[in-house]
Amino acid sequence: MTPSGNQGDSQAYLNKKAVFAKVLTIYGRKPVLEALEQEGISPFRLHLADSNKSAGIIDDVTRLAKAKGAEVLYHSRAALSRISKNSKQDQGVALDIQCQGFTTFAEFEQNLPTHFDLIAADAVTNPQNLGMIIRSVCASPCTALLLPNQGCARLDALVIKASAGTLFKANIIRCDDLNDAIVQLKKHNAQAFALTGGGEHNLQNLPLDGRNVYVVGNETHGVSPAIIKSCQHKLGIPMANAVESLNVSIAASLVAFHRLYR
Repeated sequence: MTPSGNQGDSQAYLNKKAVFAKVLTIYGRKPVLEALEQEGISPFRLHLADSNKSAGIIDDVTRLAKAKGAEVLYHSRAALSRISKNSKQDQGVALDIQCQGFTTFAEFEQNLPTHFDLIAADAVTNPQNLGMIIRSVCASPCTALLLPNQGCARLDALVIKASAGTLFKANIIRCDDLNDAIVQLKKHNAQAFALTGGGEHNLQNLPLDGRNVYVVGNETHGVSPAIIKSCQHKLGIPMANAVESLNVSIAASLVAFHRLYR
């Protein structure tokens, strides 16, 4: 195969990956029904176990999915569990939703804007916290949430509920490794800030232009040492009354909205 052929195959793979990055699969009868009932949701495929018996909620799910143009597919229970990746909780139902705000890191890097503010989640494992971070980022002037594929809470029904449904319209950049993504963004003149206690920066002196990444960390351990080392700056939020720290979702919200109150 020629080098140009290799390059073409590589680009085709990246394009295919970018398409699949926009697809979010949720499972469970009630979560799927609630998603289909939301305005602006773009269902792609509804997956049903062929062992499902006709029931009110199954019939409603099927009717709504078809009304919104989704393809309805039937599978064995084993095949459906491979789609949902949670056979104990999928209840024989899974739904692929097209989220236009989702993108891969490679796609984002190919089209870097002159200015961006990213909130990055480092090992945020509590679904409620991640959902609230998504909600804040979606509502704020931030460009997007930078979210690693591994190490954070899975984008499931609990995260959807905590995000108040904003997950479906949020801008989320998925990366394979957060540290690698930060290192790569620094090559494009991005400034990376790790949210830690006692940082030399606070909300009043954060940049209002350029390319910026603000990293919030794990609920217990905070931002990991490796990520702190990769960031050029530390960001602190001054605390009164000897309070040591804030909930990670609250801290992320303050950073996400900082430019509105300057």
